[in-house]
Amino acid sequence: MTSPPPEPRFKTDCVERFLRYVTYDTTSDESSNTYPSTAKQLELLRLLADELRDLGVKDVSMDDHGYVTATLPATTPKTGAQEPPAVAFIAHVDTSPALSGTGVKPILHENYDGSELVLPDDPTAVLSPKDDAELAAAVGDDVITASGTTLLGADDKAGVAEIMGA
Repeated sequence: MTSPPPEPRFKTDCVERFLRYVTYDTTSDESSNTYPSTAKQLELLRLLADELRDLGVKDVSMDDHGYVTATLPATTPKTGAQEPPAVAFIAHVDTSPALSGTGVKPILHENYDGSELVLPDDPTAVLSPKDDAELAAAVGDDVITASGTTLLGADDKAGVAEIMGA
């Protein structure tokens, strides 16, 4: 019997990053008139800027509003004087104030088997494939949830993890 091929490094990098990023409380404040709306969002944004520098990106910056920008040089050869087209990736780190973002405990449900997912910190919080077509379609995939009392923050920390992984 042969063992399955190893997971692609990009996939595992993104999952590892995502599991780490969701533990940062970046809950937004709808009554704030500042950008970002809470100072605690800056903690994750500073981490992202540092990670970009650690990846070798040279022109990383973060402005007073927490916008992190960086560019990577093109990897395709230039033809004549024309530069290759630029591509921008954009994501946000703030999360909804609908549920707490403090103390997020992400749970990786590897090789999801199609059963109901009872979230351990609130046993009344049950994710059911009967009620969620996307969950029903995820059988065999890895599924990540919060533990039941917090917002996971997948919108859009998943996008942030994908960008950083790329």
